[in-house]
Amino acid sequence: MILPVMYIVAGSFASEIEIGSRSFFLIPNSFTLNAYQYVFKDNTLPRSLLVSVFVTVAGTIVNLFFTFTMAYGLSRRNMVGRNVMMNLIVFSMVFSGGMIPTYLIVKSMGLLNSYWAVMLPTAINAFNLIVVKSFFQEIPNELIESGRIDGCNDLGVLWRIVLPLSKPVIATFALFYAVLHWNDFFNALLYLSDSRMWPMQVLLRQMILLASGALDMSTMDLTYVKPPDQSIKMAVVVVGTLPILLVYPFIQKHFAKGVLLGAVKG
Repeated sequence: MILPVMYIVAGSFASEIEIGSRSFFLIPNSFTLNAYQYVFKDNTLPRSLLVSVFVTVAGTIVNLFFTFTMAYGLSRRNMVGRNVMMNLIVFSMVFSGGMIPTYLIVKSMGLLNSYWAVMLPTAINAFNLIVVKSFFQEIPNELIESGRIDGCNDLGVLWRIVLPLSKPVIATFALFYAVLHWNDFFNALLYLSDSRMWPMQVLLRQMILLASGALDMSTMDLTYVKPPDQSIKMAVVVVGTLPILLVYPFIQKHFAKGVLLGAVKG
């Protein structure tokens, strides 16, 4: 698993001739920064990086808010219409409206060319919702009742009792949702026509197309000199992967506990 990653990092610093002549290497014979100079030529990439960070953070908050509030409601067995809601959620996992109906709904709501268009359509993942609901159901009902005796309403119970006991599941699905938003480029490409609003993944995709000659230079306000094809692709992989990898060590402890949800324990 590590060797291909090391090869991609090494290839991003290598020349096109070396990449073509050597089938595999971990240390390039001659280091060159042409690919990274191409990527960081002006302020276009830093701006798109800030957009990606904003969409990832804001989108993850939206996902967690809607997923956890809905999961808590569905975990209460006395909720009216609970079975109907669960059937609709399971139905959405099997059948979806498709790209064109979703686009028409986003357009009719006036969300085109706004960051809400890349966050609200994916606000709740049905599978994640079911897992979180199952986790909430395992919390002893006595704790819920003790909160109600102390005067907490449903939101108070969720905020003061349930969520503090759910740090592993919060960390796990926060990472899942963050990776989903960070790697997403299709929704942004579909709903954001203003190139200044593009997140980093869309911009890096355009750079690869420019480097390979598959896209007309006049379609973007980039004035880069064409770099080596393979090294630019490897540099794009490094730039797109490194930020999200830096987040993992900070939540590794909770993530390791969260991935065991539902596992058989002895």
